[in-house]
Amino acid sequence: MRLILGSGSPRRKELLAQLGITPDAILPPDIDEDPKRGELPRPYCARLAREKALAVQGGADDIILTADTTVALGRRILGKPADAGEAARFLTDLGGRRHQVITAIAVRRGARIWNRESVSAVKMKRLSDAELNAYLASGEWHGKAGGYAIQGAAGAFIPWISGSFTGIVGLPLAETSALLQAAGYPVWTQP
Repeated sequence: MRLILGSGSPRRKELLAQLGITPDAILPPDIDEDPKRGELPRPYCARLAREKALAVQGGADDIILTADTTVALGRRILGKPADAGEAARFLTDLGGRRHQVITAIAVRRGARIWNRESVSAVKMKRLSDAELNAYLASGEWHGKAGGYAIQGAAGAFIPWISGSFTGIVGLPLAETSALLQAAGYPVWTQP
């Protein structure tokens, strides 16, 4: 049995390492991540995690772990910004408001899929022009849902969360551990 991480995210690999898990392979799937017309954030996120799990090739006994993280402002999905202008709009819209960070996990072994979502509430402070411009210049917003990474410099903009910190980063460890165990992966065994 091999564990295949279907994600190129270094953060997800680091979070798995906190559980003492090193994937046997890392195979990021290439799927269309555009939301469907009228799709709400939580079902969208769950659909992407599932589609990623189905897109990763593995042996019959391999365990494939995939995830997707989405930032939701009400019914709006704030994905990965295309450019600094979109990142600035996202960060300005999030400022002074609560939003949700949803991370959906899917674990596939053979034809069976286990999945779960972690939903956390996050409040971001209103950013001054200097803070916004410095953050945009840092480039940290690249490839980040909602245009920020709580585990990086943007952590200074987040005075309050309710939920899973690791879920906000991109892989909720409690849920991930439970799904891996359900699929037969030995999470809590001695090496």
